[in-house]
Amino acid sequence: MNGWDEGRRVSRLVTVTGVVQGVGYRYWAMSRARELALSGYVRNMPDGSVELLLQGPEQLVGRMIELCGRGPDWASVRSVEVRDSGGSDPAGDGRPFRVVT
Repeated sequence: MNGWDEGRRVSRLVTVTGVVQGVGYRYWAMSRARELALSGYVRNMPDGSVELLLQGPEQLVGRMIELCGRGPDWASVRSVEVRDSGGSDPAGDGRPFRVVT
């Protein structure tokens, strides 16, 4: 347990653009999300963006979205688009946050 108030659980789909592929963004995101005990995934998209599905307490998902705007040292984030995912990760099966290829 991380000591954070659980609060209302949410599911957000996040798209990050900029120089975010080939700079360790996915593994950085997985590490941060696991520190926050979030569920979901991160993956590279064909258009050069990175997509994250973030699931967990609203406050922690919000914190992760803030972190996505910075990214790892080698990244250069241009934008972060957030939308309600409308549900859960059907392939997640309660597994920890992971990198999907």
